[in-house]
Amino acid sequence: MSSPPRDTYHDNNDDDDDDLTHLEPRSEAPRSEAPRSEAPQSESFHPNGSYDGPEPSITDSTNLHIHSSAASDVESGRDPVLPRWLRESSGKRLNLQWLPLPIRQLGRFLNEWSKGPDPPRIQKISPWFPKIQEAPLWAVGRFLPKRRYKALALAVVHAAWLLTFSLVIRSQSQSGYIQGYGRPQSIWCGANLWGANSACGLDGNNCRPFTNSSFAFRCNADCRSVHLHNPRAVGPSQYNFQPFVIGGPLNISSSTTSPFSPSSPIYRGDSFICQAAIHAGVVSNLDGGCGVLKLVGSSPGYTPSKNHGLQSIGFASDFPKSYTFDTSIPAECGIVDQRWALLAVTVIFTTLISIFVSSPAVFFPSVFVMLFFHVGLVSDRPNIYAFNALFELLLSRFLPAALGASVIYRFAVRPCLTGLSAQVEKAVLWLGAAWVGALNNYTFTFIPIERLTPSDIRAQPGAVFALVVIVLLIFVIALGQVHFLQQEGRFRRYIVVYLLFGAVLILGVLLPSLNLRLHHYILALLLLPGTRTQTRACLLYQGLLVGLYVNGTARWGFASILQTTAALVGDGQRDSLLPNITAVATGANITFQWPVLPGAYDGVSMLVNDVERKRWYEGEGAREFVWRGGSAREEGREEYFRFAYLDGSRSADYTKAGTWEVGGGWRGMEGGNG
Repeated sequence: MSSPPRDTYHDNNDDDDDDLTHLEPRSEAPRSEAPRSEAPQSESFHPNGSYDGPEPSITDSTNLHIHSSAASDVESGRDPVLPRWLRESSGKRLNLQWLPLPIRQLGRFLNEWSKGPDPPRIQKISPWFPKIQEAPLWAVGRFLPKRRYKALALAVVHAAWLLTFSLVIRSQSQSGYIQGYGRPQSIWCGANLWGANSACGLDGNNCRPFTNSSFAFRCNADCRSVHLHNPRAVGPSQYNFQPFVIGGPLNISSSTTSPFSPSSPIYRGDSFICQAAIHAGVVSNLDGGCGVLKLVGSSPGYTPSKNHGLQSIGFASDFPKSYTFDTSIPAECGIVDQRWALLAVTVIFTTLISIFVSSPAVFFPSVFVMLFFHVGLVSDRPNIYAFNALFELLLSRFLPAALGASVIYRFAVRPCLTGLSAQVEKAVLWLGAAWVGALNNYTFTFIPIERLTPSDIRAQPGAVFALVVIVLLIFVIALGQVHFLQQEGRFRRYIVVYLLFGAVLILGVLLPSLNLRLHHYILALLLLPGTRTQTRACLLYQGLLVGLYVNGTARWGFASILQTTAALVGDGQRDSLLPNITAVATGANITFQWPVLPGAYDGVSMLVNDVERKRWYEGEGAREFVWRGGSAREEGREEYFRFAYLDGSRSADYTKAGTWEVGGGWRGMEGGNG
């Protein structure tokens, strides 16, 4: 006789086997147990189908299948298959019974989802118009069948780029000549003759001479786009995130005694020289050029005006150092900025390599080297214009940058580009995006964010909105990348990597006295691991991030991810204490007084018309300055005063300007740093 069929339990669905309502409650009738000494009662089936054994307490209970399945597994030598609620209650697993059922179900779903499909779905780009995109590879295989032929052709391409690039760079660095002055001195677009606040010392003695001096200079193209990165005071006003030119052609009445003609372009000594030259029409913003600067000493005032796309700043008092330009010198003087020609050269060679080279091990190093030296020597060069010193600096940055690039290649570029035959798409998406990132000093100028610091974001108009948009965009892109990594079964490994990245960043934020700074290259290194899948979106993202890495390392070097406030702000404000100044104006004099110094400071500095005029240290007499009006007062001009504490010889933040008015009244300083 065959035994009656048994129900078996299969734990195949993790999502619904936890709902205990699917199991009916066990409600068995009490059984009488036979004495241990007695033999077990025999059970048998009769031919008519009757059963002699003890009747079950619930004849059709669903609980029987649990016991039967376990018994079957034991008899067959296998471990019994238990429902999840019994397994979770065992001591071998973490007991999660205290969690609500929906949370446990969600956790199991995410656990299974994070494993990805089985087998993994490896992403691979199928080229559009494959015959066209694969034609360059066919041509290489047809005409260069042997490996040594390919290596020779690649060496010829590299040598041709290097020769062309070097000859243009050499010609540009040695060109230019001005009669009577010789070869002009190259300066960067933000160069000036006077530092901020007290940088030039008492009475500006560290920035002499003030007059009777001249020199020939040379500016690169696109200097109009350079602007301030820290607040700069000009009299009663502050300026930031804009070009910095003070003055221009003078508006002088016939009754005013002045050594300058009304049409002379006179600029204050702290104006950016190249921008002032563009404003005066001496230098072209498009092509650069050269000129001759002449120091003319103090000027009775500086008139604002807008010329050649630059709006200059006005200043209604005197300043000890001013300059003008010799307009008889032609702007070209044998010099033309070749950055656009060099850009065309490097773009052509990198495009040829991208289209005709399929191996990532050949393509990536070639493009990386060309991009790096193009950025460092042409498009966004560091503020060093002696060629030998510049080349030395770039070499010192290139070796660690190449080491970082090898890591990028190993974990991001090689997995993404291996086996890719869509040569045109690679050139457009990957290489095109790399150029966009490498030229971010041109391509991203519309984004109103200079530095990812709280003070800059608060101060720059539109920066908060732009940051929100960028964060949302990165979040949306990250969701797409998470999907592709999950499909390839790599999500678990990469989520661990990014959790470690996040922990390091949080630790950096929490460290006292240090500021977390996400530089170009750091941002690229953080995001590049997530671009290893071979999709068109990854080609675009990866190329852009590689370009940002190249620009960051070539232009700025490997600045620390953690910086002190002093290193971060440079000559900007440090949010230090400000002196509490009282002023008493009496006739031709004005007296300034202050209370006892805070313990951290040694003295007080006073700026008059943005020039340091007095310093006082503890023990040097009464805590006061007495200022006697000079030529500015005699000629009916206002004077502007700012004050700061001294820590040794270094000044802290200065106050905003107070104004000694023409009528003799005093208009006090507004709150905040100036």
